[in-house]
Amino acid sequence: MEYRDYYKVLEVPRTASADEIKRAYRKLARRFHPDVSKEANAEARFKEMQEAYEVLKDPEKRAAYDQLGSDYRPGQQFRPPPDWGSDFEFRGRGFGAPGGEQVDFSDFFSSLFGQGSPFGAAAGGRGRGARARGEDHHAQLDLTLEEAHRGVAREVTLRHPEEGADGHVALRERTLRVTVPAGVGDGQVIRLAGQGAAAPGGGRSGDLYLKVHLLPHRLYSVDGRDVTLSLPIAPWEAALGATLSTPTLGGAVELRIPAGARSGQKLRLRGRGLPGEPPGDQYVVLQIVLPPADTARARELYEALRRELPFDPRAGL
Repeated sequence: MEYRDYYKVLEVPRTASADEIKRAYRKLARRFHPDVSKEANAEARFKEMQEAYEVLKDPEKRAAYDQLGSDYRPGQQFRPPPDWGSDFEFRGRGFGAPGGEQVDFSDFFSSLFGQGSPFGAAAGGRGRGARARGEDHHAQLDLTLEEAHRGVAREVTLRHPEEGADGHVALRERTLRVTVPAGVGDGQVIRLAGQGAAAPGGGRSGDLYLKVHLLPHRLYSVDGRDVTLSLPIAPWEAALGATLSTPTLGGAVELRIPAGARSGQKLRLRGRGLPGEPPGDQYVVLQIVLPPADTARARELYEALRRELPFDPRAGL
């Protein structure tokens, strides 16, 4: 997808205040509104302005967008950073959550703030009556698979954008102690009662919802509570069978490889996935790896196999 410079769209500098952004949007809206504009590209231009204003008028979205920096150019190919939005704390339901206005903005906007992003996947919202309860906040909590498996207690630093009296956005940091239960899954939400916004008039504070995001692992892929490991094996281990030490999230176990195993064959280790009721399983996918024929002796052994084994892998074609 292509990067969009929202400041250039609204013709304001990156240092513009909230009031300056609002005035710029209103001025351009009067010029390009499809109902009154004579410009040939008025409709597309007006939609582009709406998208830019949706981001820059919101202190949270603007602060997050600003973290991308100013090195990108309009039209440049863009992909959100892997840690996009992971340490931002934001209010309410998030764009695209149930009850929010659905607007057909660009793929660039959707990748940053749409339903599948940290800013758009929030649940919950403001309590009944501003005086009765403060607003809920939401953030993404990045965890390693090992942390999710065993549970962890650690400090989490979150940044919450706030608009100052001068109309400029500043990031306020706070650090919280979070206890994550063993077996938490990707997308699961942890609720911290009373850690959202304070309630006007001294009512009950809102809650903070942390949505778990499991970081990619070098060995395992995750599906719910189940994990999958690709296990390299030698041709003789596949042909003759073997018992191999195999990593799991709870430590190495002995896995029996049946004689005549095939590449791609899947074996199951019951209960070796993420803890839960019931616990997940670990699936082991066998991958036969050939030794390289990079020495004279290795080539000699391969030649002996070719002569002495009546084997045609394409006999069934």
